[in-house]
Amino acid sequence: MALGVRSREWWKTVLTLLLIPSLLMGSVATFVSLAPSVAVAQEEDGAGEEKEENSESFLVFFVKALGLRYCIVFLGLSFSLVALLVMCFLALRRTILMPATLIEPFEAHLEAKEFQEAYELSKNDDSYLGHVLAAGMSKLSSGYGQSVEAMQEAESDQAMKLEHKISYVALIGGLAPMFGLLGTVDGMVASFMVIARSTTAPKPNQLAEGISTALITTLVGLWLAIPAIAAFAVFKNWLQRLNADVDVESQRLMSRFANMGKK
Repeated sequence: MALGVRSREWWKTVLTLLLIPSLLMGSVATFVSLAPSVAVAQEEDGAGEEKEENSESFLVFFVKALGLRYCIVFLGLSFSLVALLVMCFLALRRTILMPATLIEPFEAHLEAKEFQEAYELSKNDDSYLGHVLAAGMSKLSSGYGQSVEAMQEAESDQAMKLEHKISYVALIGGLAPMFGLLGTVDGMVASFMVIARSTTAPKPNQLAEGISTALITTLVGLWLAIPAIAAFAVFKNWLQRLNADVDVESQRLMSRFANMGKK
């Protein structure tokens, strides 16, 4: 059992360490060199028929295409997502939700029939399991059935708090493509305005600014949304497994009171 727990913790660590760098690389890849440079062709001037190529870095091209508004929005979403991923990873660990420093002393107090000490230990522990055990111990005087119901209510409350934390990851996963779509609409409107205001056929470079904004905002939004949605699914699965583990462990520790009051 201990080997299986350690194995799950190891895989969680590996997956998160792979996920966070991939997110960072995905975010950076939209701002830095996917290609060494972008050649911007300049239109011929008069009869000289000489073309000038203005090479600018991919970062500068992306920043210009996004504009200040969308740069601020997507950078804010990127940093928020990375912070949330780290926070959720630190919170959704068995050693945090079910600390051995609580389980072993709690069980020792129960073996010694030091029930008040066991209750005080669980009450002063701020972990998921600590809240569940404290709720169960507080209702023992009303019977084992009431104690189990209190533990289930505490489990639901703690699970909801953790679900609220990971839900912000899903929120970013939903907002990022929406901002990308907003940028797409902004860029296309800008391009059509150039066409509407021009008395002659507009030059391609006059339309390129709005089109590049339309496409790149969508690209960046997807770069953020894909890892966010994937991370939310992973965290949700971890939370469901941890909820089950806490339930099993709390029932095991409190099972010695199952026959309380029976003759």
